[in-house]
Amino acid sequence: MKFRSLALSTLSALALSGCAAGPDYALSPPIPASSGPFLSADDPAFAPAPLPADWWRLYDDPVLDSLVQDALRANTEVRQALARIERARAGLRGARGDRLPQTALGAGANYGRVPESQVPAGAERESWSYDAGIDIAYEVDLFGRVGRGIEAAQADLAASEADADAVRVMVVAETTRAYADAAASAARLRVAREIVALLDQSLALTGKRHEAGLESGLAVARIATLRDQRAADIPALEAARSAALFRLATLTGRAPADLPPIAGERSIVLEIARPIPVGDGAALLARRPDIRAAERRLAANTARIGVATADLYPRITLGGSIGSTGPDIGDILTGGPLRWLAGTLLSWSFANQEAIRARIGMAEADTQGSLAAFDGAVLNALEETETALSNYARAIERRKTLQAAGEQAERAARIVRAQQREGAINSLERLDAERTLADIRAQLAAQDAEISRAQIDVFRALGGGWTT
Repeated sequence: MKFRSLALSTLSALALSGCAAGPDYALSPPIPASSGPFLSADDPAFAPAPLPADWWRLYDDPVLDSLVQDALRANTEVRQALARIERARAGLRGARGDRLPQTALGAGANYGRVPESQVPAGAERESWSYDAGIDIAYEVDLFGRVGRGIEAAQADLAASEADADAVRVMVVAETTRAYADAAASAARLRVAREIVALLDQSLALTGKRHEAGLESGLAVARIATLRDQRAADIPALEAARSAALFRLATLTGRAPADLPPIAGERSIVLEIARPIPVGDGAALLARRPDIRAAERRLAANTARIGVATADLYPRITLGGSIGSTGPDIGDILTGGPLRWLAGTLLSWSFANQEAIRARIGMAEADTQGSLAAFDGAVLNALEETETALSNYARAIERRKTLQAAGEQAERAARIVRAQQREGAINSLERLDAERTLADIRAQLAAQDAEISRAQIDVFRALGGGWTT
Protein backbone atom coordinates (compact mmCIF):
# COMPACT_ATOMS: atom_id res chain seq x y z
CA MET A 1 0.00 0.00 0.00
CA LYS A 2 2.81 2.36 0.92
CA PHE A 3 4.67 1.58 -2.30
CA ARG A 4 1.48 2.18 -4.29
CA SER A 5 1.07 5.62 -2.68
CA LEU A 6 4.67 6.49 -3.42
CA ALA A 7 4.27 5.44 -7.06
CA LEU A 8 1.10 7.51 -7.44
CA SER A 9 2.76 10.60 -6.01
CA THR A 10 5.71 10.09 -8.33
CA LEU A 11 3.53 9.75 -11.40
CA SER A 12 1.57 12.85 -10.42
CA ALA A 13 4.78 14.84 -10.12
CA LEU A 14 6.03 13.62 -13.48
CA ALA A 15 2.73 14.56 -15.12
CA LEU A 16 3.18 18.14 -13.95
CA SER A 17 6.83 18.38 -14.91
CA GLY A 18 6.04 19.85 -18.33
CA CYS A 19 5.15 23.24 -16.76
CA ALA A 20 7.88 25.87 -17.18
CA ALA A 21 8.00 29.03 -15.11
CA GLY A 22 8.87 32.36 -16.61
CA PRO A 23 8.25 33.83 -20.05
CA ASP A 24 8.89 31.92 -23.26
CA TYR A 25 11.48 33.68 -25.40
CA ALA A 26 10.16 35.40 -28.52
CA LEU A 27 12.21 38.10 -30.22
CA SER A 28 10.27 41.01 -31.65
CA PRO A 29 11.13 41.68 -35.30
CA PRO A 30 13.56 44.57 -35.88
CA ILE A 31 12.40 47.90 -37.22
CA PRO A 32 11.23 47.55 -40.85
CA ALA A 33 13.73 50.12 -42.13
CA SER A 34 16.62 47.93 -40.99
CA SER A 35 15.80 45.20 -43.51
CA GLY A 36 15.69 47.26 -46.70
CA PRO A 37 18.41 48.50 -49.06
CA PHE A 38 21.17 50.68 -47.66
CA LEU A 39 20.72 54.41 -48.18
CA SER A 40 24.36 54.87 -49.20
CA ALA A 41 24.49 51.86 -51.54
CA ASP A 42 22.86 53.74 -54.42
CA ASP A 43 26.24 54.33 -56.03
CA PRO A 44 28.15 52.69 -58.91
CA ALA A 45 30.82 51.66 -56.38
CA PHE A 46 28.44 49.04 -54.93
CA ALA A 47 26.55 46.02 -56.20
CA PRO A 48 23.41 44.47 -54.65
CA ALA A 49 24.88 40.96 -54.77
CA PRO A 50 25.41 39.22 -51.40
CA LEU A 51 28.78 39.56 -49.74
CA PRO A 52 30.90 36.39 -50.13
CA ALA A 53 32.00 34.62 -46.97
CA ASP A 54 35.73 34.89 -47.74
CA TRP A 55 35.64 38.50 -48.95
CA TRP A 56 39.40 38.95 -48.74
CA ARG A 57 39.77 36.59 -51.70
CA LEU A 58 38.18 39.30 -53.86
CA TYR A 59 41.62 40.94 -53.85
CA ASP A 60 43.04 37.89 -55.66
CA ASP A 61 46.25 38.01 -53.64
CA PRO A 62 47.66 34.61 -52.55
CA VAL A 63 49.96 36.25 -50.01
CA LEU A 64 47.01 37.91 -48.30
CA ASP A 65 45.06 34.62 -48.36
CA SER A 66 47.92 32.89 -46.59
CA LEU A 67 48.28 35.65 -43.98
CA VAL A 68 44.56 35.58 -43.20
CA GLN A 69 44.63 31.82 -42.67
CA ASP A 70 47.65 32.21 -40.39
CA ALA A 71 45.82 34.87 -38.39
CA LEU A 72 42.66 32.78 -38.00
CA ARG A 73 44.77 29.88 -36.78
CA ALA A 74 47.32 31.59 -34.52
CA ASN A 75 45.98 35.00 -33.48
CA THR A 76 45.94 35.29 -29.70
CA GLU A 77 42.52 36.95 -29.55
CA VAL A 78 41.01 34.16 -31.64
CA ARG A 79 42.53 31.62 -29.25
CA GLN A 80 40.99 33.45 -26.29
CA ALA A 81 37.59 33.44 -28.00
CA LEU A 82 37.84 29.71 -28.64
CA ALA A 83 38.68 29.15 -24.96
CA ARG A 84 35.54 31.07 -23.99
CA ILE A 85 33.51 28.78 -26.27
CA GLU A 86 34.92 25.72 -24.51
CA ARG A 87 33.99 27.27 -21.16
CA ALA A 88 30.42 27.84 -22.36
CA ARG A 89 30.24 24.25 -23.62
CA ALA A 90 31.32 23.02 -20.19
CA GLY A 91 28.58 25.16 -18.63
CA LEU A 92 26.03 23.59 -20.96
CA ARG A 93 27.20 20.09 -20.02
CA GLY A 94 26.81 21.04 -16.37
CA ALA A 95 23.28 22.35 -16.94
CA ARG A 96 22.29 19.20 -18.80
CA GLY A 97 23.76 17.13 -16.01
CA ASP A 98 21.06 18.48 -13.67
CA ARG A 99 18.54 16.41 -15.66
CA LEU A 100 20.33 13.20 -14.68
CA PRO A 101 19.96 11.40 -11.35
CA GLN A 102 22.56 12.50 -8.82
CA THR A 103 24.40 9.58 -7.26
CA ALA A 104 26.70 9.31 -4.28
CA LEU A 105 28.67 6.20 -3.40
CA GLY A 106 29.89 5.89 0.17
CA ALA A 107 31.70 3.41 2.37
CA GLY A 108 33.05 3.57 5.90
CA ALA A 109 34.50 1.61 8.77
CA ASN A 110 34.08 2.43 12.48
CA TYR A 111 35.45 0.99 15.68
CA GLY A 112 33.50 1.78 18.83
CA ARG A 113 32.23 0.84 22.24
CA VAL A 114 28.60 0.73 23.34
CA PRO A 115 27.15 0.99 26.88
CA GLU A 116 27.08 -2.31 28.75
CA SER A 117 23.32 -2.06 29.18
CA GLN A 118 22.88 -2.15 25.41
CA VAL A 119 25.12 -5.13 24.71
CA PRO A 120 23.27 -8.39 23.96
CA ALA A 121 24.25 -11.39 26.03
CA GLY A 122 27.49 -12.91 24.85
CA ALA A 123 28.40 -9.98 22.56
CA GLU A 124 31.50 -7.79 22.71
CA ARG A 125 31.14 -4.18 23.87
CA GLU A 126 33.88 -3.05 21.47
CA SER A 127 33.71 -4.01 17.80
CA TRP A 128 34.14 -2.90 14.19
CA SER A 129 31.23 -1.77 12.05
CA TYR A 130 31.33 -1.59 8.26
CA ASP A 131 28.93 0.21 5.95
CA ALA A 132 28.65 0.73 2.18
CA GLY A 133 25.85 1.98 0.00
CA ILE A 134 24.70 4.19 -2.84
CA ASP A 135 22.31 7.14 -2.69
CA ILE A 136 20.33 8.30 -5.71
CA ALA A 137 18.38 11.55 -6.04
CA TYR A 138 16.44 12.88 -9.01
CA GLU A 139 14.85 16.31 -9.14
CA VAL A 140 11.51 16.32 -10.91
CA ASP A 141 11.62 19.46 -13.02
CA LEU A 142 8.16 20.42 -11.89
CA PHE A 143 8.27 24.08 -12.92
CA GLY A 144 11.04 24.02 -15.51
CA ARG A 145 13.93 25.26 -13.35
CA VAL A 146 16.36 22.76 -14.89
CA GLY A 147 14.91 23.17 -18.40
CA ARG A 148 15.24 26.95 -18.25
CA GLY A 149 18.80 26.56 -17.01
CA ILE A 150 19.65 24.40 -20.02
CA GLU A 151 17.94 26.92 -22.29
CA ALA A 152 20.07 29.73 -20.81
CA ALA A 153 23.26 27.69 -21.14
CA GLN A 154 22.50 26.89 -24.79
CA ALA A 155 22.00 30.59 -25.50
CA ASP A 156 25.23 31.44 -23.66
CA LEU A 157 27.10 28.97 -25.86
CA ALA A 158 25.60 30.45 -29.01
CA ALA A 159 26.53 33.95 -27.81
CA SER A 160 30.12 32.81 -27.21
CA GLU A 161 30.28 31.35 -30.70
CA ALA A 162 28.96 34.61 -32.16
CA ASP A 163 31.55 36.52 -30.11
CA ALA A 164 34.25 34.30 -31.60
CA ASP A 165 32.92 35.07 -35.08
CA ALA A 166 33.11 38.79 -34.23
CA VAL A 167 36.73 38.34 -33.19
CA ARG A 168 37.43 36.53 -36.47
CA VAL A 169 35.81 39.37 -38.43
CA MET A 170 38.02 41.85 -36.60
CA VAL A 171 41.17 39.79 -37.06
CA VAL A 172 40.55 39.26 -40.79
CA ALA A 173 39.82 42.96 -41.30
CA GLU A 174 42.83 44.11 -39.27
CA THR A 175 45.14 41.61 -40.98
CA THR A 176 43.97 42.82 -44.37
CA ARG A 177 44.31 46.43 -43.21
CA ALA A 178 47.87 45.92 -41.97
CA TYR A 179 48.83 44.23 -45.24
CA ALA A 180 47.12 47.04 -47.18
CA ASP A 181 48.83 49.72 -45.09
CA ALA A 182 52.23 48.17 -45.77
CA ALA A 183 51.49 48.07 -49.50
CA ALA A 184 50.11 51.63 -49.48
CA SER A 185 53.17 52.92 -47.62
CA ALA A 186 55.40 51.20 -50.18
CA ALA A 187 53.42 52.82 -53.01
CA ARG A 188 53.64 56.24 -51.35
CA LEU A 189 57.36 55.71 -50.84
CA ARG A 190 57.75 55.03 -54.52
CA VAL A 191 55.90 58.22 -55.42
CA ALA A 192 57.89 60.23 -52.86
CA ARG A 193 61.18 58.99 -54.29
CA GLU A 194 60.04 59.74 -57.83
CA ILE A 195 59.16 63.29 -56.77
CA VAL A 196 62.56 63.72 -55.14
CA ALA A 197 64.26 62.38 -58.29
CA LEU A 198 62.38 64.91 -60.46
CA LEU A 199 63.29 67.72 -58.09
CA ASP A 200 66.92 66.56 -58.20
CA GLN A 201 66.83 66.94 -61.96
CA SER A 202 65.26 70.38 -61.67
CA LEU A 203 67.82 71.36 -59.04
CA ALA A 204 70.71 70.20 -61.24
CA LEU A 205 69.39 72.12 -64.25
CA THR A 206 68.79 75.26 -62.20
CA GLY A 207 72.28 74.97 -60.72
CA LYS A 208 73.83 74.85 -64.16
CA ARG A 209 71.82 77.87 -65.26
CA HIS A 210 72.94 79.68 -62.13
CA GLU A 211 76.56 78.93 -62.93
CA ALA A 212 75.95 80.35 -66.40
CA GLY A 213 74.44 83.49 -64.89
CA LEU A 214 70.95 82.71 -66.14
CA GLU A 215 69.35 82.06 -62.70
CA SER A 216 69.65 83.66 -59.31
CA GLY A 217 70.90 81.97 -56.17
CA LEU A 218 67.40 82.42 -54.72
CA ALA A 219 65.97 80.10 -57.35
CA VAL A 220 68.53 77.42 -56.51
CA ALA A 221 67.84 77.75 -52.79
CA ARG A 222 64.07 77.55 -53.17
CA ILE A 223 64.22 74.45 -55.35
CA ALA A 224 66.69 72.84 -52.92
CA THR A 225 64.30 73.66 -50.07
CA LEU A 226 61.37 72.00 -51.86
CA ARG A 227 63.51 68.99 -52.68
CA ASP A 228 64.55 68.57 -49.02
CA GLN A 229 60.96 69.00 -47.83
CA ARG A 230 59.84 66.15 -50.06
CA ALA A 231 62.83 64.02 -49.06
CA ALA A 232 61.82 64.53 -45.41
CA ASP A 233 58.56 62.63 -46.11
CA ILE A 234 60.48 59.44 -46.91
CA PRO A 235 61.57 58.44 -43.35
CA ALA A 236 58.02 58.88 -42.03
CA LEU A 237 56.65 56.66 -44.79
CA GLU A 238 59.33 54.05 -44.13
CA ALA A 239 58.41 54.08 -40.43
CA ALA A 240 54.70 53.68 -41.29
CA ARG A 241 55.49 50.72 -43.52
CA SER A 242 57.57 49.06 -40.81
CA ALA A 243 54.82 49.64 -38.22
CA ALA A 244 52.25 48.01 -40.54
CA LEU A 245 54.48 44.97 -41.00
CA PHE A 246 55.07 44.70 -37.24
CA ARG A 247 51.31 44.85 -36.67
CA LEU A 248 50.82 42.21 -39.33
CA ALA A 249 53.27 39.93 -37.54
CA THR A 250 51.39 40.27 -34.25
CA LEU A 251 48.03 39.62 -35.89
CA THR A 252 49.33 36.40 -37.44
CA GLY A 253 50.77 35.22 -34.13
CA ARG A 254 54.42 35.89 -34.98
CA ALA A 255 57.28 37.91 -33.63
CA PRO A 256 58.23 40.75 -36.04
CA ALA A 257 61.45 38.97 -36.99
CA ASP A 258 59.50 35.86 -38.02
CA LEU A 259 57.24 37.56 -40.58
CA PRO A 260 58.00 36.09 -44.03
CA PRO A 261 59.69 38.65 -46.34
CA ILE A 262 57.05 38.08 -49.02
CA ALA A 263 54.49 39.74 -46.74
CA GLY A 264 56.17 43.10 -47.31
CA GLU A 265 56.99 42.84 -50.99
CA ARG A 266 53.76 44.31 -52.37
CA SER A 267 54.20 47.93 -53.51
CA ILE A 268 50.84 48.41 -55.27
CA VAL A 269 47.88 49.67 -53.26
CA LEU A 270 45.46 46.89 -52.27
CA GLU A 271 42.11 47.63 -53.86
CA ILE A 272 39.20 45.89 -55.58
CA ALA A 273 38.56 47.72 -58.84
CA ARG A 274 35.03 46.41 -59.46
CA PRO A 275 31.86 47.31 -57.52
CA ILE A 276 31.72 45.83 -54.02
CA PRO A 277 28.87 43.37 -53.27
CA VAL A 278 27.06 44.64 -50.17
CA GLY A 279 23.66 42.89 -50.06
CA ASP A 280 20.92 44.58 -47.98
CA GLY A 281 19.90 45.27 -44.40
CA ALA A 282 18.21 41.89 -43.89
CA ALA A 283 21.41 40.07 -44.83
CA LEU A 284 23.39 42.40 -42.57
CA LEU A 285 21.25 41.62 -39.53
CA ALA A 286 21.61 37.89 -40.13
CA ARG A 287 25.35 38.10 -40.75
CA ARG A 288 26.73 40.52 -38.16
CA PRO A 289 28.11 38.44 -35.25
CA ASP A 290 27.61 41.22 -32.70
CA ILE A 291 23.88 41.25 -33.47
CA ARG A 292 23.68 37.47 -33.16
CA ALA A 293 25.58 37.60 -29.85
CA ALA A 294 23.27 40.31 -28.46
CA GLU A 295 20.18 38.33 -29.51
CA ARG A 296 21.44 35.15 -27.85
CA ARG A 297 22.25 37.01 -24.62
CA LEU A 298 18.71 38.33 -24.63
CA ALA A 299 17.45 34.74 -24.97
CA ALA A 300 19.72 33.58 -22.13
CA ASN A 301 18.56 36.29 -19.73
CA THR A 302 14.93 35.62 -20.63
CA ALA A 303 15.43 31.97 -19.68
CA ARG A 304 17.02 33.02 -16.38
CA ILE A 305 13.77 34.73 -15.42
CA GLY A 306 12.25 31.24 -15.51
CA VAL A 307 15.10 29.82 -13.42
CA ALA A 308 14.48 32.46 -10.75
CA THR A 309 10.69 32.19 -10.94
CA ALA A 310 10.77 28.41 -10.45
CA ASP A 311 12.10 28.96 -6.91
CA LEU A 312 8.69 30.38 -5.96
CA TYR A 313 7.20 26.89 -6.26
CA PRO A 314 7.84 23.56 -4.59
CA ARG A 315 10.83 21.49 -5.61
CA ILE A 316 10.30 17.72 -5.63
CA THR A 317 13.16 15.27 -5.42
CA LEU A 318 12.79 11.51 -5.77
CA GLY A 319 15.36 9.62 -3.77
CA GLY A 320 16.51 6.20 -2.91
CA SER A 321 19.28 4.45 -1.03
CA ILE A 322 20.55 0.91 -0.90
CA GLY A 323 23.41 -0.48 1.12
CA SER A 324 24.67 -2.94 3.67
CA THR A 325 25.94 -2.65 7.23
CA GLY A 326 27.67 -5.37 9.22
CA PRO A 327 30.30 -6.18 11.82
CA ASP A 328 32.63 -7.77 9.26
CA ILE A 329 33.85 -6.46 5.94
CA GLY A 330 32.96 -9.76 4.40
CA ASP A 331 29.32 -9.05 5.13
CA ILE A 332 29.56 -6.00 2.86
CA LEU A 333 31.35 -7.77 0.04
CA THR A 334 29.02 -10.79 0.02
CA GLY A 335 25.79 -8.82 0.22
CA GLY A 336 25.16 -9.27 3.93
CA PRO A 337 22.52 -7.37 5.93
CA LEU A 338 20.80 -5.26 3.29
CA ARG A 339 18.96 -2.00 3.77
CA TRP A 340 17.05 0.12 1.29
CA LEU A 341 15.03 3.27 1.27
CA ALA A 342 12.88 5.11 -1.27
CA GLY A 343 10.89 8.29 -0.92
CA THR A 344 9.96 11.76 -2.11
CA LEU A 345 11.32 15.02 -0.73
CA LEU A 346 9.36 18.25 -1.16
CA SER A 347 11.10 21.52 -0.36
CA TRP A 348 9.44 24.92 -0.62
CA SER A 349 10.72 28.29 0.49
CA PHE A 350 7.20 29.48 1.14
CA ALA A 351 7.61 31.46 4.30
CA ASN A 352 10.13 33.99 2.97
CA GLN A 353 9.93 34.62 -0.76
CA GLU A 354 11.12 38.21 -0.82
CA ALA A 355 14.68 37.17 -1.66
CA ILE A 356 13.36 35.02 -4.53
CA ARG A 357 11.26 37.87 -5.87
CA ALA A 358 14.29 40.13 -5.68
CA ARG A 359 16.22 37.65 -7.83
CA ILE A 360 13.31 37.59 -10.32
CA GLY A 361 13.39 41.39 -10.47
CA MET A 362 17.13 41.31 -11.12
CA ALA A 363 16.66 38.77 -13.91
CA GLU A 364 13.89 40.86 -15.47
CA ALA A 365 16.10 43.96 -15.32
CA ASP A 366 18.95 42.03 -16.97
CA THR A 367 16.55 41.01 -19.73
CA GLN A 368 15.43 44.59 -20.31
CA GLY A 369 19.07 45.61 -20.49
CA SER A 370 19.79 42.84 -22.98
CA LEU A 371 16.85 43.95 -25.11
CA ALA A 372 18.21 47.50 -25.16
CA ALA A 373 21.66 46.13 -26.03
CA PHE A 374 20.18 44.15 -28.92
CA ASP A 375 18.35 47.19 -30.28
CA GLY A 376 21.53 49.19 -29.89
CA ALA A 377 23.54 46.55 -31.76
CA VAL A 378 21.10 46.73 -34.69
CA LEU A 379 21.22 50.53 -34.82
CA ASN A 380 25.00 50.57 -34.45
CA ALA A 381 25.40 48.06 -37.28
CA LEU A 382 23.25 50.21 -39.56
CA GLU A 383 25.17 53.34 -38.61
CA GLU A 384 28.57 51.73 -39.16
CA THR A 385 27.52 50.28 -42.49
CA GLU A 386 25.94 53.45 -43.86
CA THR A 387 28.94 55.50 -42.71
CA ALA A 388 31.44 53.09 -44.25
CA LEU A 389 29.55 52.97 -47.55
CA SER A 390 29.27 56.76 -47.70
CA ASN A 391 32.92 57.31 -46.82
CA TYR A 392 34.05 54.85 -49.48
CA ALA A 393 31.88 56.38 -52.21
CA ARG A 394 33.05 59.90 -51.35
CA ALA A 395 36.69 58.77 -51.22
CA ILE A 396 36.41 57.48 -54.79
CA GLU A 397 34.87 60.78 -55.88
CA ARG A 398 37.76 62.69 -54.29
CA ARG A 399 40.29 60.51 -56.06
CA LYS A 400 38.63 61.18 -59.42
CA THR A 401 38.93 64.91 -58.78
CA LEU A 402 42.58 64.55 -57.73
CA GLN A 403 43.31 62.48 -60.82
CA ALA A 404 41.86 65.21 -63.03
CA ALA A 405 43.88 67.81 -61.15
CA GLY A 406 46.99 65.65 -61.49
CA GLU A 407 46.58 65.42 -65.24
CA GLN A 408 46.31 69.20 -65.46
CA ALA A 409 49.31 69.70 -63.18
CA GLU A 410 51.38 67.23 -65.22
CA ARG A 411 50.46 69.08 -68.42
CA ALA A 412 51.35 72.44 -66.85
CA ALA A 413 54.68 71.10 -65.58
CA ARG A 414 55.62 69.83 -69.06
CA ILE A 415 54.80 73.22 -70.59
CA VAL A 416 56.80 75.09 -67.96
CA ARG A 417 59.82 72.81 -68.40
CA ALA A 418 59.77 73.38 -72.14
CA GLN A 419 59.45 77.14 -71.65
CA GLN A 420 62.37 77.14 -69.24
CA ARG A 421 64.57 75.27 -71.69
CA GLU A 422 63.71 77.91 -74.28
CA GLY A 423 64.52 80.67 -71.78
CA ALA A 424 60.98 82.04 -71.78
CA ILE A 425 60.54 81.73 -67.98
CA ASN A 426 62.79 81.50 -64.96
CA SER A 427 63.21 78.69 -62.47
CA LEU A 428 60.89 80.25 -59.87
CA GLU A 429 57.94 79.88 -62.21
CA ARG A 430 58.95 76.28 -62.82
CA LEU A 431 59.23 75.83 -59.07
CA ASP A 432 55.56 76.71 -58.62
CA ALA A 433 54.54 74.18 -61.26
CA GLU A 434 56.76 71.47 -59.73
CA ARG A 435 55.44 72.16 -56.23
CA THR A 436 51.84 71.89 -57.43
CA LEU A 437 52.55 68.62 -59.24
CA ALA A 438 54.39 67.18 -56.24
CA ASP A 439 51.56 68.11 -53.88
CA ILE A 440 48.90 66.53 -56.07
CA ARG A 441 50.90 63.35 -56.66
CA ALA A 442 51.45 62.99 -52.91
CA GLN A 443 47.76 63.62 -52.22
CA LEU A 444 46.76 61.11 -54.85
CA ALA A 445 49.02 58.44 -53.34
CA ALA A 446 47.59 59.18 -49.89
CA GLN A 447 44.05 59.02 -51.30
CA ASP A 448 44.74 55.60 -52.82
CA ALA A 449 45.73 54.45 -49.34
CA GLU A 450 42.59 56.01 -47.88
CA ILE A 451 40.39 54.20 -50.40
CA SER A 452 42.04 50.91 -49.51
CA ARG A 453 41.29 51.46 -45.82
CA ALA A 454 37.74 52.65 -46.56
CA GLN A 455 37.11 49.53 -48.60
CA ILE A 456 38.18 47.33 -45.71
CA ASP A 457 35.97 49.38 -43.38
CA VAL A 458 33.02 48.50 -45.64
CA PHE A 459 33.75 44.78 -45.37
CA ARG A 460 34.15 44.98 -41.62
CA ALA A 461 30.93 46.99 -41.16
CA LEU A 462 29.07 44.42 -43.27
CA GLY A 463 30.05 41.78 -40.74
CA GLY A 464 33.07 40.64 -42.70
CA GLY A 465 31.02 37.99 -44.46
CA TRP A 466 32.11 35.51 -41.81
CA THR A 467 30.04 32.33 -41.68
CA THR A 468 30.67 29.27 -39.57
